[in-house]
Amino acid sequence: MTKRYEDPSFRESMKLRFDFNNMCAEFIGPKGITEEDIEAIEVQIEAAEKAMIDKRAAGKMDWRDLPYNQAEVVADINNYVASVKDEFEAFVVLGIGGSALGPIAVQQAINHPFYNELSREKRGGYPKFYVADNIDPDKLVTLFDIIDIKTSLFNVVSKSGSTSETMSQFMIIKEMLEKELGKEEAKKHIVCTTDAKNGNLRPIAEAEGYKSFVIQAGVGGRFSELTPVGLLPAAMCGIDIEEILAGAAYMDELCKTENTFKNPGFMYAILNYLAFQKGKNINVMMSYVDALKFVADWYAQLWAESLGKKVDNQGNEVRVGQTPVKAVGATDQHSQVQLYAEGPQDKVICFLGVDKYNNEITIPEIYGDIPTLGFLGGATHSKLIKVEQMATEY
Repeated sequence: MTKRYEDPSFRESMKLRFDFNNMCAEFIGPKGITEEDIEAIEVQIEAAEKAMIDKRAAGKMDWRDLPYNQAEVVADINNYVASVKDEFEAFVVLGIGGSALGPIAVQQAINHPFYNELSREKRGGYPKFYVADNIDPDKLVTLFDIIDIKTSLFNVVSKSGSTSETMSQFMIIKEMLEKELGKEEAKKHIVCTTDAKNGNLRPIAEAEGYKSFVIQAGVGGRFSELTPVGLLPAAMCGIDIEEILAGAAYMDELCKTENTFKNPGFMYAILNYLAFQKGKNINVMMSYVDALKFVADWYAQLWAESLGKKVDNQGNEVRVGQTPVKAVGATDQHSQVQLYAEGPQDKVICFLGVDKYNNEITIPEIYGDIPTLGFLGGATHSKLIKVEQMATEY
């Protein structure tokens, strides 16, 4: 049976579009970027492209190959999920950084926004989903006010096995499980995601008899969403992880496009680099789709950890990097946009939107005698939020 992601027309319909007109001088005047600005750094662009190609060929960018080399991993995850999902009411990720932000972003982007509030039947038979990332004791303690440890499965995620926050949570929950269920039964409630050979968690998992999945050796934590770090939680929530990997492979192909202006990855990098040179040292991601607002949290980690540098490749102290900021439309039109519109012009703002929302609702045609309300009657919320996004952009 053909999967929908194998259909070229489906892939085309789902393709991300990057509209960068409002960063160009042609549209916003002298503070914008020109073709001459891009041509002036052509040597750097070519060097960056060559470095990316060479590093990938040398096996130093393993995360870019994840969409292509995980058939066995996917099968293992899907088989495991099928074997345990009916046994547990809750699936809890114990992880921090990319181990938490990526799974949250994917779950919120794809599943029902109130997933945990749905009946098990409406969740497709899958358990509820929680992430315990921070070590604020109130958060962990009160988690057990809403879940039953006897019917919960805990996913301990740490490549090194020395992440203090995650491992301390694991140690607490391991003791709780063993006191409640006994050592033999408790091990069925823990699944580990860690390095194949190195670190503290691998020998612990083997000694305790925990089911475990491997984070590939050449993949750093912030880029691990397409490993079992992200694939296991997604599958546990009923998400098609083969389709996620197929989408990543398609995006990888788009980012190999030789025409710089049609390559979304390169253009995003080039424009932000040039904007940074022009004093734009704050990078805002503003989603007008609630389902994508947690992508901005994940993006902030990727951007800050990748680009915040004290020294350059030659060892010179430079202290560079754009500061990432999360915003949500239309909500933050009533909090942050005043600053963006009238404050320092030191920001690049990336708006996230969709062509079509999953649901629609029409505003009743009432209060027509009140001009500031009557105009809303008969309009839809999707139209209203799209108009507000357009107005904020321009």
